[in-house]
Amino acid sequence: MADDQIEPDTKDWTWVLDAPCPECGFQAEAVSGPEIPDLVESYTARWEHVLTRDDVAARPAPHVWSPLEYACHVRDVFTIFGRRARLMRDEDGPEFENWDQDETAVAERYGEQDPATVARELRAAAQGAVAAFSGVADDEWARPGYRSNGSQFTVLSLGRYFVHDVVHHLHDVRG
Repeated sequence: MADDQIEPDTKDWTWVLDAPCPECGFQAEAVSGPEIPDLVESYTARWEHVLTRDDVAARPAPHVWSPLEYACHVRDVFTIFGRRARLMRDEDGPEFENWDQDETAVAERYGEQDPATVARELRAAAQGAVAAFSGVADDEWARPGYRSNGSQFTVLSLGRYFVHDVVHHLHDVRG
């Protein structure tokens, strides 16, 4: 591994749907579906603030993403999970295409992106995710979708899993 490479995260984080996260304290089971859009809005504001830091591009350690890299990841999480929620609402039992977040970080050169541009893109992507999780009918929260590894989600569990990712990375960057 090169000195600046991040070791890929190979953990299956779906366990956070059943138990509080000991690192960030997020309790997925406490989040109702209709709360998801408001939570995304509030966490987006915190991410925008993170992107104004003077040290936003500095890695705290050689193998740990900088706040900028995490923000780029979260921007892409907003896009991916918004797309997946819309797909689940529009189709019966869709399978999600695989997304390698670590490969994306390298290919998109997260650490070299402009923080102001990332902030605008993050806001736009968040608005797309908010729209995807807004106005979900009671019977739609149980609609299924499947990750490429076979993990099943409902619109509700996908939303909870998604919000955990956003919160957890705020914890990572002390946002």
